[in-house]
Amino acid sequence: MFRLTAFAPSVIKRLGQRFVVVSLLLWLVPVSTVYSATGMDTGMDMEAAASYEKLSREQLLEILSRSSEAAPADLYSKDLTGLDLSGVNFKGANLTASLMNRANLSEANLSHCNLTVSFAEGANLSHANLQGAMMFSMQLKGANLRGTDLSGARFIGDLRGANLQGANMTKMDGAVDTKNQSMGLMRASIVSANLQGADLSGADFSKADFSFSSLTGVNLTGANLFNADLSGADFSAANLNRANLREAKILDTDFTGADLTDADFTGAELRGVKGLDKARTGNAKGLPD
Repeated sequence: MFRLTAFAPSVIKRLGQRFVVVSLLLWLVPVSTVYSATGMDTGMDMEAAASYEKLSREQLLEILSRSSEAAPADLYSKDLTGLDLSGVNFKGANLTASLMNRANLSEANLSHCNLTVSFAEGANLSHANLQGAMMFSMQLKGANLRGTDLSGARFIGDLRGANLQGANMTKMDGAVDTKNQSMGLMRASIVSANLQGADLSGADFSKADFSFSSLTGVNLTGANLFNADLSGADFSAANLNRANLREAKILDTDFTGADLTDADFTGAELRGVKGLDKARTGNAKGLPD
């Protein structure tokens, strides 16, 4: 299995600003390979292998009480695993390389926080505010982001199996990272996720992977899905008016009842597509006759 590998915070600090590049490179390498190269036991839990400082809810609130949006708290490499942090205002804190797996962050204010290389797998972020957050190489597998505000956020990472029902993802930047292509394709993975009723209007998810996800009733007006993988996804009753689907991979995808008016499918790979005869396709480009 390929995924981002947790790097010890002490190692990241020594690498300085280059830690993001290194961590992204490791995303392309099997975990066992990295552990073997570093002499770590592959049976060791990744969280235990890294020297994260564990904080209690009370300790975190004390740190945040001394911070402000003008002088945000530095929560670099802190372990917040499993904590109840519902409703907490993080005031734009630096949460780089932090652990928040299984934490309750419902209705928390994480707007404009730096969540680069952080882990929030299985976390509850329902109705949280992540507006404008930096979520580069963030791991959110199985997380609950129902009704969450992700508008304007920058995201590249793992949202496999996540619940994004009714989420506000307007103008979200989930486009492929064009600066690190020599290391391999870095993109948003939103596989087998639930995005029913979410708003992605004006969002950029070029080359993202939405395969086997449910996007029924989603608003993708003017969204950029250039070269995205939409295989097996369900777009029934979705609004893709003026969406860019050029060169997208569209295999066994369902567009029943979707609005494809003025959408651009030029160069897209279309095989086994369902529901086009029941979709609105006025002025759409690149669709089969």
